Amino acid sequence: MRTRSNSGVRLDYYQRVVHKLILDHQQPVTGLFPASPHNDHAWIRDNLYCILAVWGLSMAFKKIADQDEDRAKTYELEQSCVKLMRGLLMAMMQQKEKVEKFKSTQHPLDALHAKYSSATGRTVVKDDEWGHLQIDSISLYLLILAQMTASGLQIVFSLDEVAFIQNLIFYIESAYCTPDYGIWERGDKTNHGLPELNASSIGMAKAALEAMNELDLFGARGGPSSVIHVLADEAQKCQAVLQSMLPRESNSKELDSGLLSIISYPAFAVDDPQLIAKTRDAIVIKLQGKYGCKRFLRDGHKNPREDPNRLYYEPWELRMFENIECEWPLFFCYLILDYCFQGDKANVSDYTQRLEKIMLRNDDGIKLVPELYAVPADKADLEQHEPGSQDRIPLGRCPFIWAQSLYILGKLLQEGFLAVGELDPLNRRLCSEKKPDVVVQIVILAEDNEIRDKLLEYDLHAQTIAEVAPIEVQPARVLSYLYTYLGRNKKLGLSGRKSRDVGILSTSKLYSLNDRIFAFTPQNFDYEEYYMSRDPALLASTFMANVAFLGMSWKQMLGRPTITLLATQYLLDQGRIPMAMITTMKKLKSGYINGTRVTLGNLGDFLSTSAITNLSFLGSQEDGYPDKLNPRVQSYLEEHLLKSLSSKASCLARPAAGGGDRARALRRRMSVRGAIRKTRSINVDSETLGMEGEYAGPGKLERKPSWLEVDRASGRSPSPEDARKKFLANEVVYGGTSTTSLGAGTPTIEVTREQTPSPPKEGNSPGAAKAPRARVASESASVYAEQETDELLAALRETESLDEQGDILQYLVDAHGLDFNTGMLDNGRAVTVRELLKALYEKACAQKLWGLVRHTAGMLGKRVEDLAKAVTDLLVRQKQITVGMPPSNEHTITAPLPENELRQLIHLAYGDDESTAMLTQELLVYLAMFIRTEPQLFLEMLRLRVGLIIQVMATELSRTLSCDGEEASEHLLNLSPFEMKNLLYHILSGKEFAINSVGRGNFSIVSNKSTRYGKKSQIMLEGQSLQGNIDTAPLGEADRQGQWLRRRRLDGALNRVPRDFYPRVWAVLEKCQGLIIQGKILQPNLTQEMTSGELKFALAVETVLNSIPQPEYRQLVVEALMVLTLVVECKAVGHLGGAITVEHLVHKANQLFLDEQRRVGGDATLCCAKAEAGAGAALLCGGAAGVCQHLYDSAPSGSFGTMTHLARAAAALLLERLPHDAPLECAIT
Repeated sequence: MRTRSNSGVRLDYYQRVVHKLILDHQQPVTGLFPASPHNDHAWIRDNLYCILAVWGLSMAFKKIADQDEDRAKTYELEQSCVKLMRGLLMAMMQQKEKVEKFKSTQHPLDALHAKYSSATGRTVVKDDEWGHLQIDSISLYLLILAQMTASGLQIVFSLDEVAFIQNLIFYIESAYCTPDYGIWERGDKTNHGLPELNASSIGMAKAALEAMNELDLFGARGGPSSVIHVLADEAQKCQAVLQSMLPRESNSKELDSGLLSIISYPAFAVDDPQLIAKTRDAIVIKLQGKYGCKRFLRDGHKNPREDPNRLYYEPWELRMFENIECEWPLFFCYLILDYCFQGDKANVSDYTQRLEKIMLRNDDGIKLVPELYAVPADKADLEQHEPGSQDRIPLGRCPFIWAQSLYILGKLLQEGFLAVGELDPLNRRLCSEKKPDVVVQIVILAEDNEIRDKLLEYDLHAQTIAEVAPIEVQPARVLSYLYTYLGRNKKLGLSGRKSRDVGILSTSKLYSLNDRIFAFTPQNFDYEEYYMSRDPALLASTFMANVAFLGMSWKQMLGRPTITLLATQYLLDQGRIPMAMITTMKKLKSGYINGTRVTLGNLGDFLSTSAITNLSFLGSQEDGYPDKLNPRVQSYLEEHLLKSLSSKASCLARPAAGGGDRARALRRRMSVRGAIRKTRSINVDSETLGMEGEYAGPGKLERKPSWLEVDRASGRSPSPEDARKKFLANEVVYGGTSTTSLGAGTPTIEVTREQTPSPPKEGNSPGAAKAPRARVASESASVYAEQETDELLAALRETESLDEQGDILQYLVDAHGLDFNTGMLDNGRAVTVRELLKALYEKACAQKLWGLVRHTAGMLGKRVEDLAKAVTDLLVRQKQITVGMPPSNEHTITAPLPENELRQLIHLAYGDDESTAMLTQELLVYLAMFIRTEPQLFLEMLRLRVGLIIQVMATELSRTLSCDGEEASEHLLNLSPFEMKNLLYHILSGKEFAINSVGRGNFSIVSNKSTRYGKKSQIMLEGQSLQGNIDTAPLGEADRQGQWLRRRRLDGALNRVPRDFYPRVWAVLEKCQGLIIQGKILQPNLTQEMTSGELKFALAVETVLNSIPQPEYRQLVVEALMVLTLVVECKAVGHLGGAITVEHLVHKANQLFLDEQRRVGGDATLCCAKAEAGAGAALLCGGAAGVCQHLYDSAPSGSFGTMTHLARAAAALLLERLPHDAPLECAIT
């Protein structure tokens, strides 16, 4: 026997251990590992972790292979890895139909199975008998496949297998929005089989997508056809959601030790070092014990109090598991590997000692890691009382191979047999290192010479599309079409990529195809689809956001990002290039834009520095001609070489009708006047917003009656007949083009579809009944219907005003539908109403009449860019969305929906109010933009109520412009998309703003910081401050007055709450028998079912708070709850007694406030605190929910502040509930 070096002897020992504990159990036929000697099921995840030790050992032997038998051992160990990986691949390929189906449905029953028979590789349980949808296990397979391939192992043998793995990429692509059962196969922790969005699955998917990108599965021997392609944006979406979730695991698990696998080895999915540390610390503090870490709080698995006869738990029994959850040594193994990768020797040895203390020895003296340590049943009470005091007993499998394998890897690293880089050949561990700044390359192309010359006037040099040849420029939708060919395979019945979405990261690469090079313009600049891209200022701001996004998100890619922009005729504003564009382009020349480095140049100059991807998968691989383009792709590309984009609308330009018809046409036109305005449902002046009496001062505005107003006498909406009588009585002279509303004079014909839901709008007089929305066509309408249509069409031809054309078309659509043949001819072709609407839409876009653009876009059913994606972006960041006008018409969206369902839901919520439905879609897109770029705006907001946000935007306009509600909602709908986004931003961030008129009825919104626009531009009339009762107040005062009311109204409408609000409410619930808000009860048993940091609990509280219609009143209720949390936190009393009605606190505080106002003669003595006023006096100032306006407008702190009054009210409440005989201790803090 030859002598071995010490290292050789030590490695031989590990080889014996690995053989005995792991390889002895590998099935010779399939290569899979059974779960235990008595259970032949092979779990994908456990199998992968088992084989890691074998792979690590093979690389250790490879390094010291000085003798033939060492080389043989290396080969044997490597082939065991290959056999297992291929065994899993074969098992999954037998379920290829599931992969194909899941790409479209993402349904749990269509998921690949999570476990297979280790003897045959076939399935062992039915689709619905197990939580099979575990995206993390498929992702882990892809990640380890990528790492092993990179280390030199050959696992994939044929192009059919490559196609299958490409489809597995599509399978995990949507991980960021697919709820699954997660690493513990349970989903929601009550174990009722409810899947949820899990951070550990999303992180694993992100790691797999990044690791597989551009990887050649045939290793060094492969060619272009064995390369896997991943769209960079898919990994980026996972990244963004992950950042917003950590350190939380899911809705029901506020923390999970399984996250260790994604913040460190094997996934390394998080790039932010602070977030990694925060997550690790949270796990160590909340979950670590003497014997390992708990999986998550209130984990019932093998718990001494678990009922072994059923799988699921009742929600109330989760509380029993607290502090006695099982501890898993597995997580010490993860922590050891984590610290090995960081090179932190002290922590490595600390955790190794802890782990080796609790390992067990077998007969051969080999140390084994047990599965878990549980508290003995007789010690459960003692342990619960004093956590960590009792000794635990090992349960479950021993050795637990998953943990044993990681332990062996840790030992190989500690003893120097492996370097960390060998376990991670793809260098994933470096993703949290600091990188050099990204330089974004920008190319501006002109559509034709005319635009190029216009740009030259501003000293901006651009090439035309013709000049950049041979590089071809195409819109993003061409790229998304090409990607549908990726992964197609007839033999396996796989159809390629399903999602049509290509994000900015994908369009910022260049693509090579045979000898052609393509550049693609970004998806959100697609002029044909979206009216928002017709607003140059919005385009400029979207462009800046894109550049900033690329600067942050361009990682793990070779080469620089290149944005290709096309300047087309659409951008011109009356033949000139808009200033917004010019200023942005000038900024680009400086080399920096908002802190991101940019360089402006020609496409040809950037070829050597750009990221270039080869579209080799477009070859006819399966027909045996890999180098020849697929014929279908060939013809598609030939069709799509850029065509000219301009189309002229001719059917509305007609000579005017003869003089005789003039009067009749005029009459007819008046009859449909205001047809569009009547569809509006934005509601500003109604008591639901608590806004009555705002203009009650001496300068009271004349409020126009709205079309929904109810006739005082008859309690019904005025019919056109009444309006006509009124019209004759008033003899109003018709003129100008302002759109007047019903009841203000002009006779109006009303026709609408009957089935529309009624909008939530109260009549404004005390005795008003609710006005139904479905209005009835009056007799006159039916009489005129026939002859009318011809006259209206004549009027349509001759009117110049687009607003009038809109009204006429609105009437025609209501009366006859979109496909009605108008009898007009365009080049011998009959013209439908739809075509007239399209022409009107184009004209309105050109003239920037945004109210009309939104309305016609709504009627034509145009979509805003990526509505479904925007909603998903908000939902996966744990925000819920409601659409529709509160309080009665709100629809909540809690799960991602397909685009058409979303649009149906939004239209259902607003009835036939097309403008507001369009506006809602638009705002959802802006909210998604903000949550992607400035997530901090959304802190402490759980639910975004778009209807309420629209109402608050209109309120803000009516406040700043001092106009009534109806005008304000007109102004709102006429804001350009950029100003709309700007206004939304100011409302979200709470910044004060002023409004400047920029002519043509458009307004621009400016932050108040800038001194240029002093107080004067705050178009505010004296005496019409929010209270409107002090005529002489100088402007500055009037402005400050109403500031807190406005702040509360905004926070209430945005559902914003103080930091740590929900965990604190949880603590209050612990101490009382329930909290009552608006008649709804928060039951104390919620604390039994959920932990304090759980998202499910926060949503329960939020739902109850949302039943309060007035935002400012909601905010006072939140303040009252905060006072109660202070009472509990200061341990002022042991228990708060029975159920507490929170509104009583608010009304008690209001009472105290009014008493004090009477005492000091404050402002409120003019309304609610009048000496002689009785109980109904609160209506005098119109404060919401009978609380004085002045209390809403008090600062929270200070001796007259709301907190002071609420604290006194809380003290009064406690006084009633304390035992009266005990002496009171009063300590002032």
